[in-house]
Amino acid sequence: MTPIDTTPKPRRNVELVLLVLALSVGIGANALVGVDQQKAFDADFWFQSSLLAAAALAFHLVLRFRAKYADPVILPLVVALNGLGLAMIHRLDRVGEDTGNNQLRWTLVAMAVSIAVIWFLKDHRILRRFTYISLAVSAVLLILPLVPGISAGEILGARVWIKFGSMTFQPGEIAKITLAIFFAGYLSSNRDLILLAGRKVGPIQFPRFKDMGPMIAAWLVSIGVLIFQRDLGSSILFFGLFLVMIYVATSRISWVIIGVGLIAVGGFVASRVFSHVALRIDGWLNAFTDEVYGREFGGSLQIVEGLFGMANGGLVGTGLGQGRPNLVPFANSDMIIASFGEELGLIGLFAIVLMYLLLFTRGFRAALGTRDAFGKLLATGLSFAIALQCFVVIGGVTRLIPLTGLTTPFLAAGGSSLLANWIIVGLLLMISHTARGPVDTTPLAPGEEPDGQKVTPAMPSKPAALPGSGRNNPDAPTEAVKL
Repeated sequence: MTPIDTTPKPRRNVELVLLVLALSVGIGANALVGVDQQKAFDADFWFQSSLLAAAALAFHLVLRFRAKYADPVILPLVVALNGLGLAMIHRLDRVGEDTGNNQLRWTLVAMAVSIAVIWFLKDHRILRRFTYISLAVSAVLLILPLVPGISAGEILGARVWIKFGSMTFQPGEIAKITLAIFFAGYLSSNRDLILLAGRKVGPIQFPRFKDMGPMIAAWLVSIGVLIFQRDLGSSILFFGLFLVMIYVATSRISWVIIGVGLIAVGGFVASRVFSHVALRIDGWLNAFTDEVYGREFGGSLQIVEGLFGMANGGLVGTGLGQGRPNLVPFANSDMIIASFGEELGLIGLFAIVLMYLLLFTRGFRAALGTRDAFGKLLATGLSFAIALQCFVVIGGVTRLIPLTGLTTPFLAAGGSSLLANWIIVGLLLMISHTARGPVDTTPLAPGEEPDGQKVTPAMPSKPAALPGSGRNNPDAPTEAVKL
């Protein structure tokens, strides 16, 4: 009987084929836009297409040399989404605007930074050493938009940007990465402490109050972002990121219940205290009311026009370049999903959502495959950050939830968002490389620790009673899913 070959396969040739298809999607969309504008296949088209193709192929070559076991699907998915975004932003540019070319420049910068992450970060577990440094960096990044002199002030009701000359940057986009690194490092190191038993209410066992410090801190951070930066979307993103990571670390549904309760309390108080939150909710609930529709600040014109645009697209859309998405305010950023819904229709929108869904699942697959707790939590957190961001944006555009100021990953105009999300892609590729690659069986030097490769023995199904404490001692460890 022929033995089964269990040697991991790099799958880089599969990635190359998928990458060619992804480039065909993005470049083809740009060609259709050019046909409508009667300047198809001009010098600008070939220059822009060549730059995108060269950057994608350079990324592919780096993976062949530095992370040959990385997931072969992630890069093509992201290149396809980024290419579609470039085509739509270029299509929405008015005479004299240069948003499309600016987005292309940011794309090249973001891909270069992501390549640098892959090239210099040989092992994702190195990031665990910077757990508390990541917390400090996150705090600095979140405070920067409030510092006089570098703050860009209040833009569209939020204070989340800093300025460098004529350029603005949103440091909170980078903060979601550093916060994910901190949460992953903290939870993987303090999991046993967090798992200490608390009061049991029915079938659900809640944590002790003194062990709820991390969740309270994350809740306060999200509330602080909401109060001082007036950014509802980032507030939801930061707290949701921590909530899913602590659930994965502990497998305790009680943390989710407490987290949802904190979100409900914070949302209710914010809707009563902060006018911008109340206006957002009012614009969501009463979008088709004349008074709300015509309101200058916090009105529903953006939502309603986006809904009518998507309705105009119908099932198959009006065709790229044939619709009127420019009637919707911020059609190339906040409302780019509505723009795609009008010109590609429901089928095209479903295709985009499916690409996002595949991207999330490949990230979660990397989390399942990696053999260290830190990598599992980091891959889960980064994948969920993109997933939650997509849900919040698409839910707001379709009036499922109140509209926020978050951008659609890889599609919407915005350099800081593009940079942060490409860095996330680089980290996910490195984690998947470790997960799919062969296990290092090199003997350890005397006194050297395996740095995350050590297999943690499974916890007993029934905790042993502590001396003199009895079976129901609240300090006894309980069973949890092993990371």
